[in-house]
Amino acid sequence: MPFRSKYPDVAIPEIALTDYVLAHARERGDRPALIDGPSGRVVTYAQLPALVARAAAGIARRGFKKGERFAICSPNLPEYAVAFHAIASLGGTATTVNPLYTAGEMAKQLNDSAARFLLTVPPFLAAAREAVAQSKVEEIFVFGEAEGATPFAALLAGDGAPPKVTIDPRADLVALPYSSGTTGLPKGVMLTHHNLVAELCSVRGVTDAALILPEDTVLAFLPFFHIYGIVAFLNLSLLQGATVVTMPRFDLEQYLQLVQKYGVTILHVVPPIALALAKHPIVDKFDLSKVRGAFSAAAPLGDAVASALHARLGFRVSQAYGMTEVSGASHLGPTTEDKIKPASGGRLMPNMECKIVDVATGAELPVGEQGEILVRGPIVMKGYFGQSGATAATIDAEGWLRTGDIGYVDPEGDFFIVERTKELIKYKAFQVAPAELESVLLANPAIADACVIGIADEEAGEVPKAFVVKKSEIGADEVMAWVAARVAAHKKVRAVEFVDQLPKSATGKLLRRVLIERERARASA
Repeated sequence: MPFRSKYPDVAIPEIALTDYVLAHARERGDRPALIDGPSGRVVTYAQLPALVARAAAGIARRGFKKGERFAICSPNLPEYAVAFHAIASLGGTATTVNPLYTAGEMAKQLNDSAARFLLTVPPFLAAAREAVAQSKVEEIFVFGEAEGATPFAALLAGDGAPPKVTIDPRADLVALPYSSGTTGLPKGVMLTHHNLVAELCSVRGVTDAALILPEDTVLAFLPFFHIYGIVAFLNLSLLQGATVVTMPRFDLEQYLQLVQKYGVTILHVVPPIALALAKHPIVDKFDLSKVRGAFSAAAPLGDAVASALHARLGFRVSQAYGMTEVSGASHLGPTTEDKIKPASGGRLMPNMECKIVDVATGAELPVGEQGEILVRGPIVMKGYFGQSGATAATIDAEGWLRTGDIGYVDPEGDFFIVERTKELIKYKAFQVAPAELESVLLANPAIADACVIGIADEEAGEVPKAFVVKKSEIGADEVMAWVAARVAAHKKVRAVEFVDQLPKSATGKLLRRVLIERERARASA
């Protein structure tokens, strides 16, 4: 029998996402909703709904309609939330783009999502123009001002009301972030209004995890294009009435300065940041006394790091487990002192079912036994955009989504992630698809064959390593430079090993697992 959440089911209203998130915004008055960390610029809760409505009216004047895609490629800024919810309120879909993408990578997402407009910032305009030239995007908007692009402020200039749109929460998409899923190249994850409302309701239904309270201040350095940022900051924090301090790019010293300056009470981190908080000497220079707790997600956090952080700073770290395909988290760790298990990915959230199956046979496994984790419930994505085959390979006919992760559950209902069956590499909080890097490598005329795996790294969690079969003479530095010139920084190959041949099955499929096991054996020798 599948495992069910130990928390009672919660009611999920049939409502559009922005209507749900901003329902009580005006009554919160002058409380800061969003603060630009570096400049101190404030958007209050009273201002936020009006800004969203004006932006929606301006976007609609450009001809943007329900069901169309609008790309946002920007670092974290208060206006990002305004744009996201303006698009959502029109029944449009925000496809969130990593601002570190190269022009080629950006163009792929613009084309795959059939985005009609693109919103970015002046520093990324050159790459945006190059990407747009390879797409059907009609107009580029920018936060701020830049020659050849329409200022986002122009969309706010009018005072007309946006058109009334009827949204079907279960059918209509609100967000289209990109994920590599369990294997292959990045794919658009179709998240409906109901998916994200269900995620927010489920998080609020975890009765022993005080994730975000109205009096909290949170620091949003985790990117808004990532599902973590979309859920935790663009939606949950605003729903709860907390204050979101935005940080455009991560720098440890500035991060600590902002935590101290704004009295941040809850930290949202990923394992490399938790490691820095536990060990870096600069942390001692700052006052973090208002922090009451921290949540870590996007990759497993070891017990040793969580314990070291608690010993140094005095607050506990709880973990969440999930993926883009489940609208964020499917499991959430308690925050009550007697229930925290730092190494656990958390407990199954309300309204959710989970089962653990034998990887080879698919047979369901009992408590304590390791297998692949499958989940089912209202937060499971609608599917991959334009990819029915990939959708069918991930979600079965009964609605069970294969996570590609190996784990087990203990008698108390805490889940532990052991390893992944999927090929995805987790560099810090970013997903790196080996197949994408292999495609780049194989475009080099000096490379005959290539395979990429993730290898352990204390700071990043994992980094890409390439196994390369030469066609003609080429050095490791040349291989790494070739890739670095064609991908975002977090995807760069950090190690190269030349081999005579790669392990493959009888059908020619790369046996990545063989290389992974060989690498682990070397590391433990």
